[in-house]
Amino acid sequence: MAAAPTRAEVMSLFRSLLRTAGQFSDYNICEYTRRSAADAFRENRAFGDAADAAATLADGKKQLEVAKGQAVVYSLFAPKAKSIMEMKLQ
Repeated sequence: MAAAPTRAEVMSLFRSLLRTAGQFSDYNICEYTRRSAADAFRENRAFGDAADAAATLADGKKQLEVAKGQAVVYSLFAPKAKSIMEMKLQ
């Protein structure tokens, strides 16, 4: 039987996902990544089974690794022009 993840583990994963989302230079991709991470955590807020919670945490860690890889690749090929939203924020 898998042990239920602690609140600290879950919050650490959430913060890591948000930090990784901030690495995308494109405003739309950055906001989409943040919003989808928040939605996923909201959806999976309450688990009755420790095994389900542990499996979901493991899946979240895999998603984090994918997002980190995408952020690196995207930084290599990011468009040089700024979006309208980026111009408004400055």
